[in-house]
Amino acid sequence: MNATPLLLLPGLLCDDAVWADMRTHLVAPTLPTPDYGMADSIGAMADIALQNAPERFIAVGHSMGGRVALEIQRRAPSRVAGLALLDTGFRGRAEGDAGEREREDRHALLDKARQEGMRAMGETWLQGMVHPERLSDDALIDAILAMIERKDPAIFAAQIDALLARPDATDQLPLIDCPTLLLCGRQDAWSPLERHEKMAQLIPESRLEVIEAAGHMSPMEQPDAVARTLEHWRKTT
Repeated sequence: MNATPLLLLPGLLCDDAVWADMRTHLVAPTLPTPDYGMADSIGAMADIALQNAPERFIAVGHSMGGRVALEIQRRAPSRVAGLALLDTGFRGRAEGDAGEREREDRHALLDKARQEGMRAMGETWLQGMVHPERLSDDALIDAILAMIERKDPAIFAAQIDALLARPDATDQLPLIDCPTLLLCGRQDAWSPLERHEKMAQLIPESRLEVIEAAGHMSPMEQPDAVARTLEHWRKTT
């Protein structure tokens, strides 16, 4: 996979800024980061990403982008030379009270974004998104908040709809036959390590790596470590 380009897929309210610092540490060629626009389903996001992708690539997805990567692999398995799933998940929205709580929590953030602005919403949302010790890192926090501010509540609403209706990939995981890296920040409270351990059990011959001193935003919190882990996996697979 040495010459195969990386298709870097951003998560909720994210753009190329998620990958900017990490790119400087990568040897592998990278493709332009897709813009999901107003896509309101994981499938539509996968289609947008596939439109401009080459015939073969490694799909690298962070958070919601990991779900997009899984959908790309489901739709076009012959084009995916490898999968790297970072700080993400695979199950659909829970049924019953748990699923309703998720819907309410996401819509509460959307209401805040509409009433107070995207940055104010981001300041609330970030409390559980990064390693607690990085909340005082002004450069990191400002970069994340600036990225969130580049989106608007309409895009936020569309992406929330996509996540609430996300497909469940449980049955897909055992069928994945390309090299797969699972990567998780040790302190990721949003997509915890236990979830990635379960994915590792389900995906044949997958590799699980943990990024120390990182929360959910590991590509921005520890870009060097994430890039080195990706490069090592790519070169040794």
